[in-house]
Amino acid sequence: MSLTTTFLNHSFENPLMNASGVHCMTTAELDELAHSNAGAFITKSCTINERAGNPEPRYYDVPLGSINSMGLPNLGFSYYLDYALAYEKEHGQEQPLFFSIAGMSAEENLEMLKLIEESDYQGITELNLSCPNVPGKPQLAYDFEATAALLKEVFQVFSKPLGIKLPPYFDFAHFDQMAEILNQYPIAYVNSINSVGNGLYIDTESETVVIKPKDGFGGLGGEYIKPTALANVRAFYTRLKPEIKIIGTGGIRNGQDAFEHLLCGASMLQIGTELHKEGVAIFDRISKELERIMAEKGYHSIDEFRGKLRSMS
Repeated sequence: MSLTTTFLNHSFENPLMNASGVHCMTTAELDELAHSNAGAFITKSCTINERAGNPEPRYYDVPLGSINSMGLPNLGFSYYLDYALAYEKEHGQEQPLFFSIAGMSAEENLEMLKLIEESDYQGITELNLSCPNVPGKPQLAYDFEATAALLKEVFQVFSKPLGIKLPPYFDFAHFDQMAEILNQYPIAYVNSINSVGNGLYIDTESETVVIKPKDGFGGLGGEYIKPTALANVRAFYTRLKPEIKIIGTGGIRNGQDAFEHLLCGASMLQIGTELHKEGVAIFDRISKELERIMAEKGYHSIDEFRGKLRSMS
């Protein structure tokens, strides 16, 4: 029984990672991930300069998941690049660290990508085009024309492995449009999905919203969004060229959820809400649960069932 996963020419003990934004703000948190049973880990999505983010309270755990309006708090591009370079110096490319950026503009994204290109960083970069919780800033990946224009510029200046983090889509036409754009470029992977934007959760005792920013509107995560996440993973797995891999994110709480994402075609899996609730021990628990499911079904490796979801005849 093996959870070993080959992804972008690297071998990982298992396909589990943190979702950027959870347990990855500081070097101390990143070090915890590095020493956990996660197969890989990723930095906090960063901007060129440090950001305080939205006012507190801005994250709230709810019975079926979470709601947040963080507003991209982070310690700035240089903080995370310095960590990544030091990590690579110590560990090499045995287990690459994923590096996430989320500029406040196309120009800022290009600036950070140029700096990564010029640096000694050899790992995997993720360009987050899907942050739904910055007031006044729409999600770029819902603007297909702007996304296409940015990617054209990106690949004129960037040659290292690059993944794209996407928001959820809800229409077949949108799956088709985005896949057509992505298939034109040497993209390493698509991470699908970010939180479902602008949900609302109410505390009926106090008759108030539960987070302060944006009058309580925030991104939903957890069990609420798993069906949407699975749909997006499957839609892109069946539309993207085979060399573009999928990271499945959304609603992974246990081994069954992980199994379903893999069955839909994901190669790696990111965990956010449940990691926030449980801590890094979750990677060990879900790995064991996934192994049990595979044993019950007679699978010896993930490749035996990855992407093999069956339709009804």
